[in-house]
Amino acid sequence: MPMTAEEIESMIRAGIPDAHVEITDLAGDGDHYAARVVSESFRGLPRIRQHQRVYEALGGRMGGVLHALQLTTATPS
Repeated sequence: MPMTAEEIESMIRAGIPDAHVEITDLAGDGDHYAARVVSESFRGLPRIRQHQRVYEALGGRMGGVLHALQLTTATPS
């Protein structure tokens, strides 16, 4: 069963407590999402490490329960 947007947001916030998270259902099917994650903890990290931190927060669900996630990360301006 696919993950809901609320579950994805909750897991990211649990793993990256200072994160501001926006989840968008891209296809309206509850299976393809975009996530924008903004966190001060990303400051100074290369983009790949920022993305890895989000994937770690999702606990290995990428490619399984969570089929597709278009990910954008940033630091607060």
